[in-house]
Amino acid sequence: MTYFETAGMTCRCERSHVPEVFPGNGEQITLRRARITWAVDIEPRRVVWAWKDGDHGRIPAGSLSIAAGREGTGKSSFGLWEAAHVTRGTLPGSLYGQPARVLYVAVEDSWQYTVVPRLVAAGADLEMVGRFDVVNHEDDEISLSLPHDNDLLEQTITDYGVKLVLIDPIMSVLGDSINASRSREVRRALDPLAKIADRTGCLIQGIAHFNKASGGDPSSRIQESSAFKDVPRSVFVFAKDDDGRVMTQSKNSLGRDDLPSLAYTIEETLISTKEGTTTTGRFVFTGESDRSVSDLLRDAGGDDQTERDEAVEWLVDYISSNGGTANAGEAIKAAAGVGIAKTTLTRARAKAKVRSEKSGMHGGWVWILAESMSHGVTEPPRRIHEEPEESIFPNVDSSVPSVDSSAPDCTECDHLRERYGDHMRCWQHQEAS
Repeated sequence: MTYFETAGMTCRCERSHVPEVFPGNGEQITLRRARITWAVDIEPRRVVWAWKDGDHGRIPAGSLSIAAGREGTGKSSFGLWEAAHVTRGTLPGSLYGQPARVLYVAVEDSWQYTVVPRLVAAGADLEMVGRFDVVNHEDDEISLSLPHDNDLLEQTITDYGVKLVLIDPIMSVLGDSINASRSREVRRALDPLAKIADRTGCLIQGIAHFNKASGGDPSSRIQESSAFKDVPRSVFVFAKDDDGRVMTQSKNSLGRDDLPSLAYTIEETLISTKEGTTTTGRFVFTGESDRSVSDLLRDAGGDDQTERDEAVEWLVDYISSNGGTANAGEAIKAAAGVGIAKTTLTRARAKAKVRSEKSGMHGGWVWILAESMSHGVTEPPRRIHEEPEESIFPNVDSSVPSVDSSAPDCTECDHLRERYGDHMRCWQHQEAS
């Protein structure tokens, strides 16, 4: 127990808080007190969504969100996808049509070789993206430390009107005094961060890694502490296998908790630098997926090769006998009836060259053989991730630009041109052709 004098007051402190103050006359003054606000005095408000997928919200504005997955799954690229749309005002939701600033705390990646090239590939307005660093009194760069630097972060958000803060990875900014495996301690950093987001209306997106836990529940794999999934309003998990990449929303505390998983790919993209052309990746959503991250994690252990081969043979026969197209749910039930597990059947689809499609706007999933038995015509296999990116933005005006990787580069700056209706133009120079 320690004592110190300040302004004629003697303070008795335990741990890091100040529960009581004793004036010189020994009278006790309690600093902690109860405050009651009755519900009738609290005005209800509707949820404002920073990102909407069609008619449904995925990320509420002014909230803390987490994107988690194994190394190389594309979770950081997803953050840059968000950043690009925010800077251009093309993110469907409350920020649509209102280009806004973004702050990026990148701890592991190089800005010159990784972050900026990816931002360029994503079509971000680089003048609207700020590298957030903390410097000491000698102007030396030091690491952002939460909750120690909370006031500094909040003031910067307010001063520059920032609407998105990316922290990649969020684990690296936890203060040295915080044990990352203890949820109560982690909440000392995350709870105030969520309140900063709420007060400023800024979306704070943390990038997190999966731990080494096993099992099919992706939420249980986020870092070492459950606080990383308990505190945020929205949580996204990412996974990949030989059949593609999938993003699943595992938490949506203010909206629907059954939103479909989305397929995506990381496209190889060429960008121009002063030293010449370099290659980087670009995150592209490609439509809904009939597989979730849980499915991929459950399959990660693999199944017996013989069982999969048998599943492939059975699936081809089953779909062929149904004219080359079969309802996915009915196929899964039929497979279960002969002892083939859903996970084994799902992994067998790729080897059987079976693609999955939606049967109409409100229909279920159907499985189609690459070789259409009913027509005797061989069709090239088409994965779900080859659908256009615009499919997940049904409410976005067609005049809003989207990067077209097949379009010729701008003759002035080598940036990818974008499609505006029936013509192309460079997002950098507004060059029409």
